[in-house]
Amino acid sequence: MKATAASKTAQYMALFRALEYGRPAYQRLFTDPYAFSFLSGGLKMATRLSGIPFVRNIIRGIIQRKIPGAYSSGLARTRYIDDLLESTVSQGVQQVIILGAGFDTRGIRLPFLKPLKVIEVDHPNTAKEKMAIVAQQLGKLPEHITYYQLDFNQQTLDAFSFDFSLPTTIIWEGVTNYLDAAAIDATFAFASRFAPGSFVIFTYVHQGVLNTPEQFFGAEKLLKDLEQIEERWTFGFAPEQLPAYLAKYHLELKEDLGAEDYRKRYIPERAEKGYEFYRVAMAASNSILSFHT
Repeated sequence: MKATAASKTAQYMALFRALEYGRPAYQRLFTDPYAFSFLSGGLKMATRLSGIPFVRNIIRGIIQRKIPGAYSSGLARTRYIDDLLESTVSQGVQQVIILGAGFDTRGIRLPFLKPLKVIEVDHPNTAKEKMAIVAQQLGKLPEHITYYQLDFNQQTLDAFSFDFSLPTTIIWEGVTNYLDAAAIDATFAFASRFAPGSFVIFTYVHQGVLNTPEQFFGAEKLLKDLEQIEERWTFGFAPEQLPAYLAKYHLELKEDLGAEDYRKRYIPERAEKGYEFYRVAMAASNSILSFHT
């Protein structure tokens, strides 16, 4: 993935959230009034035009043809992670760390995070762009959020100060599939240092999509398209091997759903196929803690 600019996939996820905000409040999976501000000019225009019902349907159709399943699964994934995060806060988490934060707006759009310490970590270029937009939208940077600027090619998380004594939830969304095994190991080792009652919420792709993409609907085209924008996927987990892997870091797997599952949970009326290989998992540092829906 390019480190010199915010990724195009981050733009697309912001687009999905902005389109959702354009729906009537009672129909939304979540409310994100800030996503629009992170969009490029063309995507802002598309979002404005989506207020016209037939145009909205055209936009959805274009996205579905270009990236099958990404739109509906992206919306459901956002809500799913929101719910997982809120559950961990209700169980006593006092600090939230968002790794590879990109255009994630949870720190400013979720009321239950306002009393907590939130730390966002990202590449300096992306972090600076985001900080400027957030300050413009809110009038100043929020006091409860700390922004760490980290170049993963030159620094590690040890370069910054973290309070490991606090029960902490780490959100690691849309990142693992761009890393190598050493970086994955190092990050889970970092997560294991936090107090009991801590959690890691992360996304990953099924390892099979990297080895045999033809077995997954839409995967071959997606991987080719990603290579063209220099966002090649490099890492995946086999779901059946994930519990044993996490156990090495004193973490217990609590949730692990593919896109088909969380799409059915939150938008069962959307019968789209695609992106089933993109998964959300949550692990806990204490086996007595769990997420309940």
